[in-house]
Amino acid sequence: MQNLTGWTALPVPNNSSYDFLLNGDIGDVRVQIKTQRCTSQGSQALKEVRTTYRPMTAREASRRLPQNMYVVETQRTRTGKTASGGQTRPYRFDEFDILAVSMYPSTNDWSKFLYTVAHWLLPRSEDNRLLQIFQPVALAPDDVWTDSFESCVAWWRSGIKKKILPEDAL
Repeated sequence: MQNLTGWTALPVPNNSSYDFLLNGDIGDVRVQIKTQRCTSQGSQALKEVRTTYRPMTAREASRRLPQNMYVVETQRTRTGKTASGGQTRPYRFDEFDILAVSMYPSTNDWSKFLYTVAHWLLPRSEDNRLLQIFQPVALAPDDVWTDSFESCVAWWRSGIKKKILPEDAL
């Protein structure tokens, strides 16, 4: 993430669903960081098979998502079950405030991120309290993805209701 002036990193409680807890002038913000999804592609060079990687499009992750967007996977790495038999990998909408996506796979630059408001992410069709596993990410900043952390915090604090894709696009 970019150097953030005026923000202080606070300790993150164990077993939290977010990677950073940042404190600014107006209060705390919980940030979850994910990396843009890649897909492998084999290449034949000098009779040698090498694996190369490229950014995955949203359509490759799900036929319901647009071709002209990238994708990020929003679920925990480890799987398990709760005491009541529920899955432990999915995120709920109330577990973090901002999703930060490292755009390294498409930019080759670890400092490039896009940010969006967690409540704007797409819900799972079978349980709208949970985030859909694959979330489409814009190719460049737009009205729901920004490369400015401060702008995303302002969107989040505004309480504006949006989705990263209109319902008629699904």
